[in-house]
Amino acid sequence: MSSFFTLPGSAKKRKRTGPAAAGDRPKKPRETYLPASKKRQPADEDISSESGGESDGGKARAAHDESGEDEDEEFEGETAAEKRLRLAQQYLDNLREDADEVGFDAADIDRDIIADRLRESVAEEKGKIYRKLAAQYSFNTASTSRFRMNTTSTTALAACDPYIYTVTKDSHLIKWTLPQYPPPPATSNLTPARRPKRLLFSRGGKKSNTEFQGHIDDILCVAASQDGKFVATGGKDSRLVIWDAETLKVLKVMKHHRAAVNGLVFRRGTNQLYSCSSDRTVKLWSLDELAYVETLFGHQDEVVGIAALNAERCITVGARDRTARLWKIIDETQLVFRGGGGTGGESRKARKDKNGVDRYEEGSIDAVAMIDDEYFVTGSDNGNICLWSVHKKKPVHTIYHAHGLAPPPSPAESSAEMAPDPTPPCPAQPRYITALATVAYSDLIVSGSWDGHVRIWKLSADKKKLERVCAVGATEDGETDVVRGIVNGIAVFERGEKGKEGLVICVATAREMKKGKWMKMAARNGGMVLEVERTVLEAGGGVVEVEEASNAMDEAA
Repeated sequence: MSSFFTLPGSAKKRKRTGPAAAGDRPKKPRETYLPASKKRQPADEDISSESGGESDGGKARAAHDESGEDEDEEFEGETAAEKRLRLAQQYLDNLREDADEVGFDAADIDRDIIADRLRESVAEEKGKIYRKLAAQYSFNTASTSRFRMNTTSTTALAACDPYIYTVTKDSHLIKWTLPQYPPPPATSNLTPARRPKRLLFSRGGKKSNTEFQGHIDDILCVAASQDGKFVATGGKDSRLVIWDAETLKVLKVMKHHRAAVNGLVFRRGTNQLYSCSSDRTVKLWSLDELAYVETLFGHQDEVVGIAALNAERCITVGARDRTARLWKIIDETQLVFRGGGGTGGESRKARKDKNGVDRYEEGSIDAVAMIDDEYFVTGSDNGNICLWSVHKKKPVHTIYHAHGLAPPPSPAESSAEMAPDPTPPCPAQPRYITALATVAYSDLIVSGSWDGHVRIWKLSADKKKLERVCAVGATEDGETDVVRGIVNGIAVFERGEKGKEGLVICVATAREMKKGKWMKMAARNGGMVLEVERTVLEAGGGVVEVEEASNAMDEAA
């Protein structure tokens, strides 16, 4: 017995009785596609015109076709290499025409505009380092200015030139503005301001008031968008609050996290936000719609640091799971980089390496910053700063106890006895790396702890190690403390076009650690601004040849 379900596929098809069966549509002839230069022009009677001649559109099409035929004939025997050079020459001519409209002379066009734009377009497209800044600034002669408000410990800081945003443990969000640069000349009636000026502040609510639109506990992190529209803060109350950057009015309160929000970062050039939390998750947000996007899972401990650049990816560090993770958002994958680098078990115990240098076991990774899309740095509680490559699972290079060793407490401070044992209760311990920052796509790295200095490092030319540069504002002996207190946050930005007017390093200082009270220092809660002058212009100028432009365009493609 056969049925429709048991018949072969060929028998199920309905047969047509003839080529012109009822209801059949006539077969549409296949359209022939011709080059623009050979398409037949429509007849004159098809073109509507009061004067009976060709319309403007018809004339334009005719002129385009004629120019296309001429161009085809002119470059008919052109090779691929000659065509590439011709297109590169056209690209350079277009850049010169754009620059001429602004009013630059030929030397400036060739040296600064064309060369830089070609170099940057290729580097940014590939997410690679293209700027060497560490040797171009006079860090030793940096000027300093302090600012503060009558609040508790400053926990984090964000900058969007010329504004600075700080957050504190008593739930304050404060907006500051930097003084005018360059400062106006001093007169008998006017002394130019050196310190940042407080513009606005917002105060949180009580912990019992769960309906309060804002924070009701310590604020732990802050981020500002590049376009100056949004400020985001995260706190111990597990809330993510979005603010209007101009007025510091609450736009929306997000309660998706289930524990403290420890880190926030905007993807460069967008309003896409990444957050990390003690609930071991990373979340994505779109602030243009004030909406939650998705959650990323993988860390085995609280996520305490996060960093991102132009690409749709971010890097996080997971405290005591001692891993850094690169999240590829589009691919929905993650790369895991494992720290530790020791025998484990006895954290905080010093061991000797092959060169006889003391090495302390890594207990947690607390800070992270991206150099470019391939390299990033992390800071740990054993004082190490590690350089990582996305192509290797272990650090490429490590700087041990980068901010030195903290002296042990005195016997009187560590004992309740009237006559304590004069022997120190414990050996010297390395200072934690509490903050890291970089200038994106450059070789410049900034770190902070509580040794009284913000230290500068640079990535070597071969990208295989970190090199010590100096401490900002330090004298030659390095004994004069510049930063008073614990550095809980660092923000770096350049003034002027490509930093020609200097580099600004903003530092959040406090008496206590960001997430604890086990350490107290004799300092003021607030912040510092370190202004560094540029002494050397960026190398790499000169006239760009056509072949170089062609190669740059090929690399970008």
